[in-house]
Formats: sequence, structure tokens, C-alpha cells
Amino acid sequence: MSKKTPAKTLPPGLRYLALGDSYTIGEGVPAAERWPVQLATTLRAEGIALKDPRIIATTGWTTDELASAIDAAEPLGQWDLVSLLIGVNNQYRGRTVVGFRSEFGELLDRAIAFARGRADRVLVLSIPDWGVTPFAIHEAGNRGNIAAEIDAFNQAKREVCEARGVAFVDITQASRTRGGEADQVAEDGLHPSGAMYTTWTQLALPVARTLMAK
Repeated sequence: MSKKTPAKTLPPGLRYLALGDSYTIGEGVPAAERWPVQLATTLRAEGIALKDPRIIATTGWTTDELASAIDAAEPLGQWDLVSLLIGVNNQYRGRTVVGFRSEFGELLDRAIAFARGRADRVLVLSIPDWGVTPFAIHEAGNRGNIAAEIDAFNQAKREVCEARGVAFVDITQASRTRGGEADQVAEDGLHPSGAMYTTWTQLALPVARTLMAK
């Protein structure tokens, strides 16, 4: 009888850094319902000893503002998992895709450096489509234009991720399918509810699980 190969074990207290904007800080929902917190909680339930994330994110941030916040933070050191969800405010403020591609690429390079230089420990989520929300329908104008612009920004994100070998999780379609439903939107009518963040978590989970097994 051959001996079984021991299962791979991960060290306790794995560190997780989550970078982003309102979608990462969870505008309008309790801290436990933020998608990075849900992701860490779910992975721990599966036996991966991932701590709750250190979150560097604020509602309204663009790529350059996130970069400045990282600069202003204390030395962040090294992390076992890094997630990055940014770009909606670049689109909302009318920034160009060309400029976004460059700034996002710089942020992604920094995320990889935080992950001990391991691109296979970085997770990027696409920009959700806020054009389906009650806020957009009543306040922001043409949903078709919003969708087309978000698609262009997401294409740039995907290409930058592919060039660096970074995992890219598409949450945009899920946001379009249910993002306008009452239980999927926070009280402000714009940001996702905890239920929508749970959907994002479930989309990110198999990818994060695979990354943590490497």
C-alpha cells in the first residue's frame, strides 16, 4: 500500500489586502457584508486561514486617488492575497480609457509587488454597471452610454490583467442582470446591497480558492 501524499497546508494568519473604491469599502452596508470580508470569511470556513482584509478604499476614488492613498499609507509590507477593484469613478468623471489603462497598469504592478511579486496571488474584479441602478435611471441619463463606456474600461482592465498573468473576475454581467432590483441595491439607490456583494463573492470564490492553493 502506497503512502498518501500529505495535503498542502497553508501557514496560519494569511494576510489579505483589498484595494479599491466604494465597491470595496462597501458604501451603505455593514462591514461584514463587504465583498472582501465575505470572501475572507468564506475561505476561512473552507479551511484557508485568511485574515479579514486590510482595506484601502474610499467612496469616489479614481485610480490616481487610490495610488495617492497607497503612497500615504504606512509601509504596507507583503501580503498573501491582494484584490483590486477600481475604475468606476474614472468612467463616471469622464476620464479617458487610455489614461485609465496606464494608471490601472501601475496600480496592478504595485498590487503584484504587495503580493510578494506573485501575480498568481492577485485578484481583479471588473467594474459593475451602475447604469441599471435606480439612481442612474432617474439621475444620470443614457444607460446605453454608461454600459458602453464601462465595457471599454473593462476591456482595458482585462487586457492589462492578461498581460501580467493576473486573474480577472467578471462581475459586470451579474450587476446588469439583477443590479436594479430593490434587494440588490443599498438605500442610496446606487451602491450594491449585501446581497449583491454575496453574488460577487460567489463569483470570486473559485478563483480565489485556486490562487490560495498555489
